[in-house]
Amino acid sequence: MAETKKILRALAGEVQDVPPIWMMRQAGRYLPEYRATRAQAGDFLSLCYNPELAAEVTLQPIRRYGFDAAILFADILLVPQALGADLWFVTGEGPRLSTITQQSEFDALKPIDAIHETLSPVYETVRILSRELPSETALIGFAGAPWTVATYMIAGRGTPDQGPAHTLREENTALFESLLDRITAATIEYLSAQIEAGAEVVKIFDSWAGSLKGEAFQKYAVEPCRVITAAIKARHPGIPVIGFPREADQGYIGFAKATGVDCVALDNSVSPEWAAANVQVDGCVQGNLASLHMVTGGQALVDETRRIVKAFSKGPHIFNLGHGITPDADPENVQLMIDTVRGR
Repeated sequence: MAETKKILRALAGEVQDVPPIWMMRQAGRYLPEYRATRAQAGDFLSLCYNPELAAEVTLQPIRRYGFDAAILFADILLVPQALGADLWFVTGEGPRLSTITQQSEFDALKPIDAIHETLSPVYETVRILSRELPSETALIGFAGAPWTVATYMIAGRGTPDQGPAHTLREENTALFESLLDRITAATIEYLSAQIEAGAEVVKIFDSWAGSLKGEAFQKYAVEPCRVITAAIKARHPGIPVIGFPREADQGYIGFAKATGVDCVALDNSVSPEWAAANVQVDGCVQGNLASLHMVTGGQALVDETRRIVKAFSKGPHIFNLGHGITPDADPENVQLMIDTVRGR
């Protein structure tokens, strides 16, 4: 039954003696079994679009660690690709996309209802997972937030300061906002299809929210998240939404109320004590152990894990990292973190 799943109980506002735990990028290169499956797939995108193998890598950390949730293995840039952008990955450097910097490029994008043709293998992955996951393990679907996805579509790659997106936002606001609206509408359809396939929770990753300041943060981080969350809740009552406006700093305060999300995921640039006093007062929070501890381990990992659990112990909390686990992490440190959270 759904109410026995610890993640769903936390998202519903329940305070638990032992918080549920999962980890961003828990299916990833730090695991030898992931590396073997990725080699079998041939390349990263082939892995994303192979439902059997994508389901397999999603299940691997659940088998190894018994996390309380699995998160669909996919990538936030599949939505731009489904909208018609060219997408490829350069080994050691990351994603590359064809750019949207002028009206003609935007006009060449596909309509919203065309995305499912490309993304249907992802929905099949969700269906496989909903059948194969342990009964106590929740299934999380996800998408990138419109601002973060737009930064890649405008620059054609990740950038240190999201400069190209900020430039377009300032110099051609109409085109920028049209792109954001297109991504927002596509994201609603994408997440909705994941839910229909079996996702029990969805998460919106705004990895570059922190580069938006003041009014821009409200317009381009908060408002799109609010629109997506409202649409998901109207279509799928009872499905919880997690929002992650990474490095939002003071923008974390009031984010849940402003957007309607059921949980705010926190990066590790804010202290758990500050977040408990300023963010958790509005409901569930998720986070926020520094990923570096998964590399370095030791007593510092144990101490910081205990500190976070204690700081958030008076409200609903999902234990997680403040960012995705890195490829150089030690799988043994992940086990140490889990054992510490669960008091073993």
